[in-house]
Amino acid sequence: MTEAATLLQRLRGAWRGITDSISGTIKPDLSSSSDVDRLREQMQSCLESRGGEVSARSRAATLGHTYLELDKKGRERFLKILAEDFDIDDEAVSQELTVLQGIEPHERGVAYAKLRQALEPGRVKLLMQFNGLPEGVKFLVDLRADLTRLTRKSASFRALDNDLRQLLTSWFDVGFLELRQITWDAPASLLEKLIAYEAVHEIRSWDDLKNRLDSDRRCFAFFHPRMPDEPLIFVEVALVNGLAGNVQELLDEDAPVIDPDDADTAIFYSISNAQRGLAGISFGGFLIKRVVDELQGEFSGLKTFSTLSPIPGFRNWLDTALAGDAPVLNADESEALRKVAALSGETQNPLQIILSTSNWLDDELISNAVMPVLMRLCARYLLKEKGRGDRALDPVAHFHLTNGALVERLCWKGNASASGMERSYGLMVNYLYKLDKIEENHEAYTGDRKIKASTNVSRLLKT
Repeated sequence: MTEAATLLQRLRGAWRGITDSISGTIKPDLSSSSDVDRLREQMQSCLESRGGEVSARSRAATLGHTYLELDKKGRERFLKILAEDFDIDDEAVSQELTVLQGIEPHERGVAYAKLRQALEPGRVKLLMQFNGLPEGVKFLVDLRADLTRLTRKSASFRALDNDLRQLLTSWFDVGFLELRQITWDAPASLLEKLIAYEAVHEIRSWDDLKNRLDSDRRCFAFFHPRMPDEPLIFVEVALVNGLAGNVQELLDEDAPVIDPDDADTAIFYSISNAQRGLAGISFGGFLIKRVVDELQGEFSGLKTFSTLSPIPGFRNWLDTALAGDAPVLNADESEALRKVAALSGETQNPLQIILSTSNWLDDELISNAVMPVLMRLCARYLLKEKGRGDRALDPVAHFHLTNGALVERLCWKGNASASGMERSYGLMVNYLYKLDKIEENHEAYTGDRKIKASTNVSRLLKT
């Protein structure tokens, strides 16, 4: 059963006895004008104050039930109607502004309140009604997940997404979140969600998951009281000695389990957002800080807190740069690569040719020649290449730099799996959280966009 089908089944149970009987009244694709009219009537009824709280809950649950039974096209039409037909009432705003202009300043308190009410779109008032329903918050999170796939289509979808994001941001303030450690003894339903939501390193089996929850491993997640069985974001941690630079070794199920009391380093090797509908609502940095506090309280021997992180944009950036007109390699690098790969002197882009072959990493001679070139270019990508707002181009780098980390070490062959090669030609990076420098690093990056890096990484730019 798919996640969407599972949610629909859960909501049917949670809303049993609340909704009106609507099954089959609206076609799944909202293809007819009569279906659209009936849907508008449902939405409008949710905004009416007739009846009491029970009636209001029933109308909201009925509308939510309608949405869940629509297909992909029907949901898009539903959201379009919500976005465009229940926007701010311009006429009502104009009337309130006219009233304001005609009264004395000391009389404007009530008028300001009415103006604020007029400036609130009807769709926001409608969406807020789901907050009072069982599973209603989860319903809105998943509705926004659908909506984020449509925001490029029109400004009205973007406006609706902005309204819903602001609502969810207030409801998912970090002060409301609960940090929990997830162990192998957790309910199977929760463990299944870890497998489904893991976004960095696929969990291949139950044995793989058990290994990630062993005594020298930790997994922590944030939960919201209105979604107690749904992790919002979770982090996986390995307790080791020294910096880890290879994820295959870190996740090796046959590797010996160490005594966590002997570990001196905590490696954050996977951070996964579990709810697409909460995109743009940041609490990952708070999760890391809370987990560091938890680990320090449990293990006094931990002195180093670092990540072993993917570099998801590196390969795409490099491939684009190699295909462009501007030179990427210096003369010495080009000559060395041509020689080791037995390419002619006329070959203009030897690195592009080498990287296009499937076995270059397995050829020790070629791999050793490529390594310093890729390491230099990766350092350039992480430290120098900028995106929107002069932020680090790589999204994972931006996340950790914002949270006060520094770029500590590039890891050659850090992830030589198919996914690792697809992301970054196998490279990974350690971001180091120096506890006494976190605030300083955060201010340097968020204020001046200055990226802090170790001497070893900075030196790569000069090779």
